Amino acid sequence: MDTLDTLKAMGLTLPSPAYIFGAIVFGLVGFAAWRYGKKTEHAPTKWLGVALMFYPYAISRTWMLYAVGVALCAGILYSRR
Repeated sequence: MDTLDTLKAMGLTLPSPAYIFGAIVFGLVGFAAWRYGKKTEHAPTKWLGVALMFYPYAISRTWMLYAVGVALCAGILYSRR
């Protein structure tokens, strides 16, 4: 328990379970989109997949994670049409 108090004192906090779940789900969707885009040689799908895999590293709020993730998923669906 002392280690958690030390981390909090340094300003570091652990992400919530909802954040971890979202990061995993959007990472898996991004990996699938990247593979699909690479296989079909469709660049927008491939790069949106890369963005889906790596954007959780830049966002710390859970609501933002879901908002950006849904927007990127919509972009993938839109780019496929």
